[in-house]
Amino acid sequence: MVLVVTSGKQRAGLILRDRQSGVSHMYRILSLVCLLISTSAWATEDVVDDIAPATPPLPNIVVIVADDLGWKDLGYQGSEIRTPRIDALANDGLALDRFYAQPMCSPTRASLLTGNSTARLGITRALSKLVPTGLPLDQKILPQYLKDMGYQTSLVGKWHLGFRQREYLPTSRGFDSFYGHLTGGIGYWDHVHGGGYDWNRNEEVLREEGYATHLMANEAVRVIKDRNPDEPLFLYAAFSAPHLPNEAPEETIASYADIENPHRRVHAAMVTELDTGIGQIVDALEEQGMLDNTLIWFMSDNGGLNPSTAPPSALSFISTLDRWFGDFKIPWTFLEFVRMNYLQGGSDNQPLRSGKGTLYEGGVRVPSFLYWRGELQPRQVGDMVTVQDVVPSILSMLQSEARNREFDGINRWPLLETGQSGEVRDYMAVALDGEALFQYPWKLIRHSEDDIQLYNVEADPSEQNDLAGIGEHAQRRDEMIAALDSKPRGEPVGVPIWQIMLDMDFFGGEEDRPPWMEIAQETFETAK
Repeated sequence: MVLVVTSGKQRAGLILRDRQSGVSHMYRILSLVCLLISTSAWATEDVVDDIAPATPPLPNIVVIVADDLGWKDLGYQGSEIRTPRIDALANDGLALDRFYAQPMCSPTRASLLTGNSTARLGITRALSKLVPTGLPLDQKILPQYLKDMGYQTSLVGKWHLGFRQREYLPTSRGFDSFYGHLTGGIGYWDHVHGGGYDWNRNEEVLREEGYATHLMANEAVRVIKDRNPDEPLFLYAAFSAPHLPNEAPEETIASYADIENPHRRVHAAMVTELDTGIGQIVDALEEQGMLDNTLIWFMSDNGGLNPSTAPPSALSFISTLDRWFGDFKIPWTFLEFVRMNYLQGGSDNQPLRSGKGTLYEGGVRVPSFLYWRGELQPRQVGDMVTVQDVVPSILSMLQSEARNREFDGINRWPLLETGQSGEVRDYMAVALDGEALFQYPWKLIRHSEDDIQLYNVEADPSEQNDLAGIGEHAQRRDEMIAALDSKPRGEPVGVPIWQIMLDMDFFGGEEDRPPWMEIAQETFETAK
């Protein structure tokens, strides 16, 4: 029997590890009791009062989000792209074969941090730099829950949930520190978004040179090394890669000379740089002796952007816009934005249909895995898990008091830890052109009242067989439509789309306005 007295942030405790049995076991217990009784007054008055059941240290939590990563953009998914560090984590971890996000950036990040439906939150499209608010302030988010439990919290990378008022900044939403960009995407070398510089530390503009993926990885390593060792760490590493623009170090691009498509070639280089950065994070955790007590959860925020996401050409896509905007004259900046997004994508979502921005599997079913050495056994999980399940699952794993709150997501920790399937709920996805409802394996897509589709995505993951018009599925279709109509929808967060069209969110390019953090700071001063 071994006596272990813990100290510091952990509660003092007595751990009795039974290595004997019978009389010898009882003898050792009696001997220990006699020892405690016969020692000094200090032992009886102070130590005994402090003896309590030991609690294991809270695990560190690292959530890693890639941006616009395609289903087949990783080596372990069958890609030609070199991702050895990600592959090692996935192969030695818990690979989620049916993990669902939202079709675009901000909606996924909102659900990820709140545990709630993006429709309820009112964030159903990417938040423009012009949006005056952001993620609703009545929503408590993951770093705030974790701070209540004694965690130190850090965001490295992309925020994209509002910044025009101070209360929407990451450092006002539970993060002790923030390093990265506020908007939806930046040039990897110039750190510019929509004409404004967007690279920051906390609430200050940070003029810094370097490739964004490298800088984010280096900062994540610094956070790990400089942490308070007496407190568990929550690190939200929200990388920009491989979101447009297609930019990467020349030597990495050159290493993919065998890829014919130039957009795919640069995209591959960006993913490999992302892989290297994630490897740096894992190495830092190992060097600091943290890896065995760290849960890593990796995911993409939506499906990959590839040319097949849109109709065959940008022109054919643009020709359909009159039904959205009527007689509004479409500015050339918007046409250029469409051309860039729909022709320069380099992802591979095969065998899934379509990609980013759509409700098809290629837009919402994304690579994801968990890794926790010694705690989660390597295997593949075929059950459906969604981005809004992350918060309730983590809070349950930690036995947080907040785990009993009402979330749209559900606690999937029993499934992840032991394979127990448990409760299943509907999942709703929202895109610019419609809504979808999952009652797995069934998926209903409603683009309009006249365009409703129904798929069994387990039997038909490529969504080639629309069953909505088949008589035997009519009842299921109608019931799912009714269920979709019943879902709560919050007040939309955003600005009219015509405003966005007049001031597009370009990534990289000329800096012709003040940095976005400075523009926000002016708003802060005006609000005083």
